[in-house]
Amino acid sequence: MAWKTLDDMDLSGKTVLTRVDINVPMQDGKVSDDTRIQRIVPTVTDIRAKGGKPVLLAHFGRPKGQPVPELSLSQLVPALSAAFGTEVTFIERPSREALDALPSDAVVLIENTRFSAMEEANDPRMAGFLATLGDVYCNDAFSAAHRAHASTEGVAHLLPSCAGRLMQAELTALESALSKPERPVVAVVGGAKVSTKLDLLGNLVSKVDHLVIGGGMANTFLAAQGIDVGKSLAEHDMTDTAIEILAKAKEAGCEIILPVDVVVAREFAAHAANETVAADACPSEAMILDAGPATVEKIAKTLANAKTLIWNGPLGAFEIEPFDAATNAAATQAAEMSRAGSLISVAGGGDTVAALNKAGAAEAFTYISTAGGAFLEWMEGKTLPGVAALQKSAENT
Repeated sequence: MAWKTLDDMDLSGKTVLTRVDINVPMQDGKVSDDTRIQRIVPTVTDIRAKGGKPVLLAHFGRPKGQPVPELSLSQLVPALSAAFGTEVTFIERPSREALDALPSDAVVLIENTRFSAMEEANDPRMAGFLATLGDVYCNDAFSAAHRAHASTEGVAHLLPSCAGRLMQAELTALESALSKPERPVVAVVGGAKVSTKLDLLGNLVSKVDHLVIGGGMANTFLAAQGIDVGKSLAEHDMTDTAIEILAKAKEAGCEIILPVDVVVAREFAAHAANETVAADACPSEAMILDAGPATVEKIAKTLANAKTLIWNGPLGAFEIEPFDAATNAAATQAAEMSRAGSLISVAGGGDTVAALNKAGAAEAFTYISTAGGAFLEWMEGKTLPGVAALQKSAENT
């Protein structure tokens, strides 16, 4: 493991700067979904158990480098205190003296790091100031690891650094899925546009054995092969790129699975009149809204032999019935295999999580990433500044 965890650190009597993601939704001044808060509880609990004093660093919203009262982290104190089972002390303008004056088992929350323009600029002055506040740096915000900011990257070079429990779980899951996977590896990539996932597709074809392409993206690939996709969502200006990806996959020995049959309708609406036709027989006035049963069967056979699954994006218009059928079928099968211990399944991305939840499959997946941009950039093979900084710190100690 190229980065350290809390288990590698001596935290007794230490102040631990802990970067977390608590950018949670609010309604009427209260947290409306505390999922992100709950996910940092193990890290805060373990730091305290090891004798450390966690000092939480976080951003909230987009204040653009200026104090914005509505975006103060102070409003999260009640939810954080409830989650941790102890009172959280909020400090607007931190100093080492103020932190040292607090009890050794205190949990501290510092004001929104983005209230300073130096945060997003990764200004060495802010990183240096943050480093004066702690003895150890712990990054538990994988979702912000793709951003080189003072609190996510800069300070990690100035203190002994490690990954928190959530960061550790995320990195371990992703490494097992892409860096050192059990084969065969299947990737499911769906969604509306090829253009937003070019780097992802380009990286995956050289890493996986089978790549299932669904959603609007699949229509672009079908169109690239000269197939009329009617009024379907497709990027006709991306057909050359789609052909290049197909060629790259063939060269790499990666099988690309596209729909062989499709479910079409004349309107985008729940329970719209629909029919199943061959992938090359979409009526000119219709639109493709889901993969058909023959495609679902082909995906099922591929999944049945898989050892590792990476999933990003739905296979059809999962938001409306009955065009969620292909997504639900594949998700259910992956969930059953994961429960049986025969499949390592890692999924991420907003639509993906929503689709898997709708299918009732999310809880059975080996790991669900809520990191969004950081998850995608990792899958694209890019270096994440926040992770690279932890690796550098580990090398230097």
